[in-house]
Amino acid sequence: MILDANDVANGARVTADICVVGAGAAGIAIALSLLDSGVDVLVLESGGLEDERETQSLYAGTVEDPAMHSPLDRYRQRRLGGSTTIWGGRCMPFDPIDFDVRDYEAFSGWPIGLAELAPFYPEANALCEAGRFAYTAGEAFPDGGRPMISGFEGRAFTTNTLERFSCPTDFGQRYRARLASGRNVRVMCHANVTTMTLDAVGRSLESLEVRTLLGKSFQVHARRFVMAVGGLEAVRLLLNSPGASGRGLGNRHDVVGRYYMCHLAGTIGTLSFREDVTVNHGYELSPDGVYCRRRFALREPVQKALRSGNFVARLHHPRMTDPAHRTGILSLLYLFRFMIPYEYGKRLHGGEPIQLRSAIAHLRNVVADAGGIVVFLWHWLRERTLAARKFPSVIIHPRRPRYSLDFHAEQEPNPESRVVLGSERDSLGLRRLHVDWRYSSQDVHTVQASLTALADDIRTSGVGSFHFEPSEVEREMLRYGAYGGHHIGTVRMGRDPRTSVVDSDCRVHEVDNLYVAGSAVFPTSSQANPTLTIVALALRLARHLRTVTVDCAGKTAEVPAKKEA
Repeated sequence: MILDANDVANGARVTADICVVGAGAAGIAIALSLLDSGVDVLVLESGGLEDERETQSLYAGTVEDPAMHSPLDRYRQRRLGGSTTIWGGRCMPFDPIDFDVRDYEAFSGWPIGLAELAPFYPEANALCEAGRFAYTAGEAFPDGGRPMISGFEGRAFTTNTLERFSCPTDFGQRYRARLASGRNVRVMCHANVTTMTLDAVGRSLESLEVRTLLGKSFQVHARRFVMAVGGLEAVRLLLNSPGASGRGLGNRHDVVGRYYMCHLAGTIGTLSFREDVTVNHGYELSPDGVYCRRRFALREPVQKALRSGNFVARLHHPRMTDPAHRTGILSLLYLFRFMIPYEYGKRLHGGEPIQLRSAIAHLRNVVADAGGIVVFLWHWLRERTLAARKFPSVIIHPRRPRYSLDFHAEQEPNPESRVVLGSERDSLGLRRLHVDWRYSSQDVHTVQASLTALADDIRTSGVGSFHFEPSEVEREMLRYGAYGGHHIGTVRMGRDPRTSVVDSDCRVHEVDNLYVAGSAVFPTSSQANPTLTIVALALRLARHLRTVTVDCAGKTAEVPAKKEA
């Protein structure tokens, strides 16, 4: 059932067994897992079914250094489906080492291992519409697939692991009908949680105050509550409610909002291959019709030997800003970069202004390669714009076997990298966020040591060479600052309440019936984009909630009659 909070009477008391706040990937995964379970589930979503400017503006906040972090209303979407409405669809699981305590990675280690999460990955893969849970070339392709680089055999790196790509699936659109038809699940749009109130003892969450932008206000009472609002907004909701300590719910030890991680990403160096080496750096369709892509992945024993974080890299087209690449479509994209979405524009071209001399050289490339541009645009229209399963990204086959390297690395948890409440307030009266994202010397070491090991692998395998300037590593990994929408670690999972906020079941240490779902609880970031693991961990939490929530029969929620969206 899909409802609108504006239809609820002022001062009403709405009840449920489980109240989930947020209808993004985590919240919808929990709701779907609890369909027809006999448990009465209420999902509160701040937004509606489409993008709404006034609702989206609730995400606005401030950052310590705008060059190091994007505006807080970017990369996040406050509507049904959450940020899956804009994600790129890249899926891969975490690696076993990501869950381990590593003495060279400060504050590393999860209270669970991969074995406890692995049973939920296949279902998460299905919900993300990424096909079979097969993340090596040998598993995904009967013949092992095409090698990424013919003749490459790396000691430090393997090219056998895959990224798989969702459609990309907008969870709001894809699962709206299932949610609407669920007998025990209600999704209530335009419902903004403003206050969380504890009982008299201070150990249990008693109710949520919900307000709409049109002025309605009511309370929600439930046996258990789940915050599934993303890695930044979870901090804001917890800190805007004082809790038993007066410092914020779950924040007795000042941990909420600390250890904020994203990923380290950049494009660097020049990879040159011999003319007789075959390079397959694009996408390959698996037998189940899913786009897959190989990448360089740093082997776990080598991570330990180098004392580095996790690291992967992909072959990338030559730097777009330099017209010497002589590729028409790259020059066209560069000249019309104002049309490229914000989420990808910084990665493709940086922020350098276009000089007249450079513009003329790019125009020459466009004219000289007009035929190649037509072929590319037709492919893009057919395989991306009009396709239900979209071609994932721009792939350029350069005229010469020269590439740059696109890397994606783990960031070390750092308690001084913080998300806190700022002084400004939104239209509902909640204090907005202020972000002070920081990186460490270990982060620089991870990237530099990994790049050096890759250069050694390329050279010793005899396929070509990889050159980069070590002095440029730190600058390049900070070109985009905190990378994109990967908001990780702010409400971290752990056994010790002094250094974590939730336990291994994602329950807030200080509150018996409050849980947090999403990448906020990840103690470490891995090399992997977080969405698949967000969904897997949400499914694990849903199983726990189903187990502990009993005696649900006969409950009737005090809500209006069914209102179809």
